[in-house]
Amino acid sequence: MKFSVLVSEGPYTHEAADTAYNFTKAALDKGHEIFRVFFYHDGVNNGTRLASPPQDDRNITARWTALAKEHDLDLVLCVAAAQRRGIADADEAKRNGKDADNIAEGFRISGLGQLIEAGIEADRLVTFGD
Repeated sequence: MKFSVLVSEGPYTHEAADTAYNFTKAALDKGHEIFRVFFYHDGVNNGTRLASPPQDDRNITARWTALAKEHDLDLVLCVAAAQRRGIADADEAKRNGKDADNIAEGFRISGLGQLIEAGIEADRLVTFGD
């Protein structure tokens, strides 16, 4: 089965981010395909490289990055939600006159059209968070 995943909660404020990661990993381990993981609203905070959780805590961003590398996942942050929360790749930072970017490796920024496509292309769109 081909899944797309929508994550709408931040990495340390709600269990939805952990559950989305665990679902995605389990689906891949069972041989399913993940078309795209789309991060929306506070979910875009999963894609910042500047978060520094304590060493004895899980690093959700690093988990997503590793999973994306291993399975060639498409991890997309909503551009409008990212801008509102101060998350930018090099192009968005330059376009908005910022002096730095903070997007984590394996993530990219794009628009809501990517979410629509994810819903169309997948057999199921599974959502995590409000």
